[in-house]
Parts: sequence; structure tokens; C-alpha cells
Amino acid sequence: MGGRRTILPDLPAISEKCLRLWERGDLLRALYREDRSPVEIPLPRLSARELLDRFEEVRVWIRSLVGAARKGTGEELFRIEWRTVRHRILGENRLPSALVFADAAACLRFVGREKGGARFIGAAKKVVAAFPELEGWILERPLELHGCHEEADRLLRVLSHFRDSSLSGLYLRQLDIPGVDTKFIEGRKTLISSLLDRVLPPERIRPDHAGVRGFSLRYGLIEKPALVRLRLLDPALSIGGYSDLTVRVSELSSRPIPARRVYVVENEINGLAFPAQEKSLLLFGEGYAVDRLFEIGWLSGTEIFYWGDLDTHGFAILDRLRSGYPQTRSFLMDRGILLSCRELWVEEPAPFEGELSRLDPAEQETLATLRSLIRGGRGVRLEQERIPFGKVLEAIAHLA
Repeated sequence: MGGRRTILPDLPAISEKCLRLWERGDLLRALYREDRSPVEIPLPRLSARELLDRFEEVRVWIRSLVGAARKGTGEELFRIEWRTVRHRILGENRLPSALVFADAAACLRFVGREKGGARFIGAAKKVVAAFPELEGWILERPLELHGCHEEADRLLRVLSHFRDSSLSGLYLRQLDIPGVDTKFIEGRKTLISSLLDRVLPPERIRPDHAGVRGFSLRYGLIEKPALVRLRLLDPALSIGGYSDLTVRVSELSSRPIPARRVYVVENEINGLAFPAQEKSLLLFGEGYAVDRLFEIGWLSGTEIFYWGDLDTHGFAILDRLRSGYPQTRSFLMDRGILLSCRELWVEEPAPFEGELSRLDPAEQETLATLRSLIRGGRGVRLEQERIPFGKVLEAIAHLA
């Protein structure tokens, strides 16, 4: 027989079709709504030619469906809907057109998920009793509730605490919720956030914070403070005799240091080996987290020099730093340094491919050179710690 052969679904294949309804949440939604509507699983239509060529195979398939329609106890699992087909050779035949389950509960029994359905209903009733406004969420995400049905009591305690308590000035760690530890909330921030957004009044939610990282600030808690490490390169700038400090960004922002020049350096050892400089300080960078420095407003009145890895991501970080401090200049990130250290290149596994609008022409030329060296999706990079230290000292002296 030519053409595509129609697949006659066996019981496992029919179970898969039912499980798709489970995975979409359709069966749980119907169960929650107490919807007694039948659930229909359509069966493929055979052509007259296929019926003739596969007559015996089709007869066996039909017998298997009829036999499976009832358990050994005689209980009906599903009923079969039929259509009549008239064939000029085979005459009149009845073929199955669909399997029909009495309702969602019957379909769940067929695939062995009736206990799961019962657990979902138990959890849903608890949730709606405590927070009626979450009924819409249950209908939108029934599988999500099913997946956490064992945790429903603890989740409800969390929601109640956030709703009924003042959280201002507290860290997540300071919340005392019976039977709930910090790790429970930490591991379920996405889920809890989707619930809190429906439970809390709008004035208790800060929409400018979102996602796992913005969880605490979104709901009125305080977050671990951003820190920055700095070296005071001029002994006259030392604070209490200390020259190497890690401080809160917010505190550094409110207490300006009388430095004329600021160096931002990514590699720690390079930062520690950096030579003394009059009226200068060095900030240890943290890659793409460089925008935490934007909070330090007084840096706008200083000269800023950035030294990152000589690769596409190094230039992307420089571009980001310039979005807050456009006076930033790069050093040791030029084409001459790149080509003079060819033997020290290593692979850049995943080069940055976006547009960078804040680079000067020389930097754009170096970036273009880096991108021209990409082979098979991988590029080259010159890590800053690989540059001979003599070249480093020479470049710093040239800046001065």
C-alpha cells in the first residue's frame, strides 16, 4: 500500500493521549470544577483502501479496544463510539471513531492518576478556604499545585505571615513562621512570588523588583547589601590605617573619598599588585555586576580607568560601566597589547555577540579583531593576568 500508513493506537498510546490532558491541566481543572462532561479521545479514520489491505489487523485492534473497555469486574472504563463504513468489497463495517470516558475522574482512573487527582482536590480546598483569591491561580496552574500538595500547609503559613506581618527592615532569615525555615522559602521563591502577587494588596508589592533575585525587595524585606572591595593606592587616603577594605556600596556612596583617579580592575592579584598612585584608589570589579558602582554618585567627579580581560565580554563590561560613568577610559585593552601577546591567548568559549555602542573607535577596532579570530563558535581571549607585568607597569606609568 502506498502513502502514509495510519497508526492504530494501542492502549499505551491511548494512555499517552489521556496523559497529555493531565499534563495540560485539563483533567484537574474539570475535577476541581466538578465538571461531569465526557472526555473524548478521537481515533484515526481509516481509508477504504487501508480497511481492505489491513482488514485482519483492524479486527484484532477492535477486539483489543472492546476487551479493554471493561475491567474484569465488568466496570466500564470507557465506551466506544462507532461509525459505519460501507465498502464495495467488504460490505458494511462498524469502526471505532472515539473512546469516551464518562468524565475527568474516569479518565484519571484509566491512567492510574485518581489518587493524584484526590490529592490535588484536597490541597485546592485548603488553599481556597484560606485565600479565596487564589482560585484563579489554581485553575491556571493546577499541575503546579498538584506538584506541591504535600507542602500546602507550609505554603499557606508563609502567605499568611507575609500578609499579616510587618516585614519592614527584616531579612528573610528573621521571619519566624512555625514549621517553615528560610531554606523552604529560598527554594520556592518563584512559586511563592506567583501566590503573593495575588494575595497581597498592590501597595505591599514593589513592581520594580522581580524574579528570584528581587524577591525580598519586592515584598518589603531587605536584601543582603551590595559590597565593594577597594584598595587605597595613596597612603594619605587610608582609613584608620587600613588600605584594603570591603564596605557596603551604600556606605561608600554616602562617604566620599577624596580621590582624583579610580581604577576598576577585574583580576584580584592584579589589583593587589597594582602600584601606589597619588590621590588614587582601586575598586575590584565583579564582571557584569559592575553596575553596582552606579550607586556611588561621587565617582562621577573622578577619572575612571577600567582594565578587564581582553575579550568580547571585557568590552561588554566596559560598555556597561560607561552607561553610568561615560568618562571611563580603558587601558591594557588595545589591539597592540592583544597582538603582542599572541602566544598567551586562550579560548573564549562563548563570545559576546551583541552590539556595543559606547566603545571608542580604537576599542571597536580591537573588538572587531577579536571577533575576526573566532573559529567554530569559539574565539580567543587574552586574560589580564597573562599580560607580562612589565607591560602593566609601563601602561600605568603612561596613564599618569
